[in-house]
Amino acid sequence: MAQHCWAIFVTIVNRMCGIFGYISKNKLDATSTIVEGLKRLEYRGYDSSGLAAIVNSRIYSKKKSGRISELEKVLPPNIQAHVAIGHTRWATHGKPVDKNAHPHRDCTARISLVHNGIIENFKDLRSKLEKKGHIFKSETDTEVAVHLIEDFLKNTSLEEAVRLTLKSIIGTYAFVIIEAANPNKIIVARNSSPLLIGFTDQTKFVASDASAILPYTKKVAYLRDGEFAVLTPTDFRIATLERKSVSRRQETIGWSEDEIQKGDFPHFMLKEIFEEPESVENAIRGRLIPKEGASKLGGLELVEAKLKKIKNLKITGCGTAYYAGLFGEYAIEEFGRIAAKAEIASELRYKKSLTNPNSALLAVSQSGETADTLGLIKDVKKKRTLTLGVVNVVGSSIAKETQAGVYNHVGPEIGVASTKAFAGQMAVMVLLALFFGKQRGLPLSKSREIAFELSRIPSKMRRVLAQNKNIKNLAKKYSKYDHFLFLGRKFNYPIAMEGALKLKEISYIHAEGYGAGEMKHGPIAMIDKNFPTLAIVPQDSVYEKMLSNLQEIRARDGRIIAIATAGDKNIEKFADDVIFVPKTIELLNPFLTVLPLHMFAYHCGVIKGHDVDKPRNLAKSVTVE
Repeated sequence: MAQHCWAIFVTIVNRMCGIFGYISKNKLDATSTIVEGLKRLEYRGYDSSGLAAIVNSRIYSKKKSGRISELEKVLPPNIQAHVAIGHTRWATHGKPVDKNAHPHRDCTARISLVHNGIIENFKDLRSKLEKKGHIFKSETDTEVAVHLIEDFLKNTSLEEAVRLTLKSIIGTYAFVIIEAANPNKIIVARNSSPLLIGFTDQTKFVASDASAILPYTKKVAYLRDGEFAVLTPTDFRIATLERKSVSRRQETIGWSEDEIQKGDFPHFMLKEIFEEPESVENAIRGRLIPKEGASKLGGLELVEAKLKKIKNLKITGCGTAYYAGLFGEYAIEEFGRIAAKAEIASELRYKKSLTNPNSALLAVSQSGETADTLGLIKDVKKKRTLTLGVVNVVGSSIAKETQAGVYNHVGPEIGVASTKAFAGQMAVMVLLALFFGKQRGLPLSKSREIAFELSRIPSKMRRVLAQNKNIKNLAKKYSKYDHFLFLGRKFNYPIAMEGALKLKEISYIHAEGYGAGEMKHGPIAMIDKNFPTLAIVPQDSVYEKMLSNLQEIRARDGRIIAIATAGDKNIEKFADDVIFVPKTIELLNPFLTVLPLHMFAYHCGVIKGHDVDKPRNLAKSVTVE
């Protein structure tokens, strides 16, 4: 990662939309090939979809609002084509209606393209093109690109027309372009939106991520920002927008097709919740050295001397990644012995505090493509601050932009609401706490205690998952409520925030996460018999304070679900219902307490009849502001 792949670790693996296409020496069934590819990407966007293929020297195109199943209804079977492209959309510009779905075509219907990203100057471009006589059929920003190519194509080749178009655009993009007159060629381009090429001897594939390509090949190459490529069935060429040729080595995807299948689970979300223990195992494998109380992070070796000198660590992310960073703030500051502060990337990027060589920025992102986080990194790189990353996707923009970092190793996460990636991110935060602690004199007895207990955490997490049926019953009991308060303190404050977010995302129940000490500063005004609280109350250093909070809630007739340490005989005096988790050290309690919250949100969503893998208005990651 970064240009040096974050040193030693090579591992598996966002506007967020899905792109999939192929060009082949032999005709393929474009209907089934593209539709199946799009289904594997549907978690990236699912309000409309479309297909375009070159058939008998003309472009056949069909698109439809709604899920991909709606597109299937209007597509004829067995469209035979050497080249085809498809797209599944998460709307930004323009409502999710048929005319705004991708692919888009030019006035002559000779050119078709799909696009992920945002064209910031599309209004000016559209105005100029309309004055030239171009007729637009959609409300999207994307459509200006296909008309620009058409306009430039009057005086030059397709490749040069695409290059000039890309030079004219301000914004982010992943483009895949086909032209009826060039049936043996696909042109693809990337700027701050992921795109990769898959290889076989007879066929080349292009996709937003590897999940769509895995049934055909594990050999891929990742396009980088400011590059475009020309694909033929048997070859490909990559160049910059300044016409400089680029060589790119092929990489091998390190995970299997089975990992993106639901197996026996009804939803990806539940499957991924049950994979959280494995995510922790994968994140620490080969990195945790319990006997030495240490972590070996090869991705940081090149900057280890610099990290020893820094005095401040700013941790940033968005959504669930921010909550993982907030857990990291507590863990790294207490045990890494360095001033740490977590802030939301979408706000931190407007501050001016990261401007000195004594600070480092640690960016957390599952996809490695989160727009605000990526924008912040680019801004910080212009100054003197060291940039680090914690991401899951190889070849992602954040992996390339940061100077060093750590991969999660958790494998593909398909459910829109992040679960197993969160567990992996927390595990990396503990590894970082040990890393910094070793540099700064954390006693060996304490570091060994943390390391040994972290190695045991996955087995304890599986004991929590064994309570799934009980948690499902609690969800049946409480899913009728319209509001929830989530409370936690210290290491479990971020978990309260995460639990509230998951309930909102999956069940559409209003929920607020708070540090329990803040309850009396406002939220307690909402408490009554119809406003239950989900309280995280393990037996730790703030246990007594949490019990005081519960007493205050009960005094106002508030109902309480408590997550407590196994063997706590006192807690049932304070709570209406209790979920017990195994005993562990205070730092690692969040690995156990977050699991019931993820399961509770999941079951509430299912009970309410929602699509828990694809919640309304959400996509897997946000790659536009």
